[in-house]
Amino acid sequence: MTPKVLVILADGFEEIEAVTPIDILRRCGVEVITAGLENTRVTGSHEITVEADTLLKDVAGETFDLILLPGGPGTKRLRESAVVAEIVRTQAREGRLLAAICAAPTVLAANGVLGTRRATCFPACEGDMGEARIVHEDVVIDNGIITSRGAGTALPFALAVAGELVGEQLAAEIARAVVYKV
Repeated sequence: MTPKVLVILADGFEEIEAVTPIDILRRCGVEVITAGLENTRVTGSHEITVEADTLLKDVAGETFDLILLPGGPGTKRLRESAVVAEIVRTQAREGRLLAAICAAPTVLAANGVLGTRRATCFPACEGDMGEARIVHEDVVIDNGIITSRGAGTALPFALAVAGELVGEQLAAEIARAVVYKV
C-alpha cells in the first residue's frame, strides 16, 4: 500500500523545508497531499507562493501515515491552530509518524506529543521544546517522531522521512539519484 503523507502549509512557511520533503517523497512514490492552513494559495517566508492541493479543514478527518510540518515564521500560525493541534495529537495517540523541521518541532512540544523524547530544532527555538531532550544532530528519530534543525538540513530530513515510510534502500536510491552522499 502506498504511504500517504500530509504536509501542512501556513503563510510564512520555510519553502526549502516544505518543498524538499514533498519532492523527495514523491520521487519515492509516496502520496503527498499539501494542505493550506487558511488558503490554498500559501506564501512562504521568502515570498514564494505555492498552490496547496486542498485546505486543511477539508482533510482534517482523514488518516495519514505521516504528518509533516515545515518551519519558518508560519510556525506561529500552526501552534495557534486548534485544527493542527487536534491532528497532531490524534496522529501521536494513534501511533502514526510525525515529522517537523526548524521551528515546527515546537508545535509538537506545545501539543504534548514530544514529551521527553530526543529531538532537535532550530537553535533559537530550543527554549520552546518543553521536556524534550535536545540533541544537536541534523535529524533525530525517536519513537515515531522525526525532527530536524532547519533549511540546511532539509535534504537529510526528507531522506530520513522517506526511509521511515518506504525503507532505507529506496531512500538511498533516491539520494544517489539526486547526487546526495549516502
